[in-house]
Amino acid sequence: MVDYSVQNKKAWEYNAYDFWVRQSGSPSERAKKDRENPKRMLKQYAGYFDAFDKIRVANICGSCGKKAIPLAILGADVTVFDISEDNRRYALETAREAQVHIDFEVGDVLEIDREKYGNCFDVVFMEGGVLHYFHDIDQFMGIMYALLKKGGKMICSDFHPFTKIADLLTLEQPSMSYFSTDVFEGEMAHARFFEKEIREKMPRCSYRKYTLSEIINAVISAGFTLKRFDEHPAWTNEKVPGEFTVVATK
Repeated sequence: MVDYSVQNKKAWEYNAYDFWVRQSGSPSERAKKDRENPKRMLKQYAGYFDAFDKIRVANICGSCGKKAIPLAILGADVTVFDISEDNRRYALETAREAQVHIDFEVGDVLEIDREKYGNCFDVVFMEGGVLHYFHDIDQFMGIMYALLKKGGKMICSDFHPFTKIADLLTLEQPSMSYFSTDVFEGEMAHARFFEKEIREKMPRCSYRKYTLSEIINAVISAGFTLKRFDEHPAWTNEKVPGEFTVVATK
């Protein structure tokens, strides 16, 4: 595991289970919401799937299973790849309450076993701010390509690079030059929800934020065929971009 992954793992295992209970409810409460309307729980991402039943999905940095479990309820065979044991605990408990099965591999995404998982998935799916945890986007996209079956689809939704220059999503992260290539330390995503004395003790993550051209060129260089690129408004201001979605095939 690369050094910055060790650092990010410490951050994502600090009170993470308790955070999910406080933010999303107990596993049984969350499972009830997932079962009531799984497509609604997938939000806008549901529209990027051609089908759900019996497809095999790699959910990259799938966190607490917030998208993996609705996918499983809809009939998908889902494997979550994530760095946090706390996330795994909450996800598996919620899946059990929802009466579905998901697989959950804890580890560095850059070290996914390609002998086991290469050419394995119909869909590779990620959302909610993933790319900035990886310092080499070309290496990352190469692994995503390797995981897919021929003809498979990558759905990559992330924070819009425009958020580098302004805190458009109120994530309380520092702004910088749009073209900055700096690696920097910052609070983990949920730190802002904790009391000040806990927040100050939380381990920090190591980040590298990318431009749109870096992201698109990494997708192309990995061998993908770019099928779609959508920009979505920031949830704080509909006049500016806050997220984007890339759809590409192998």
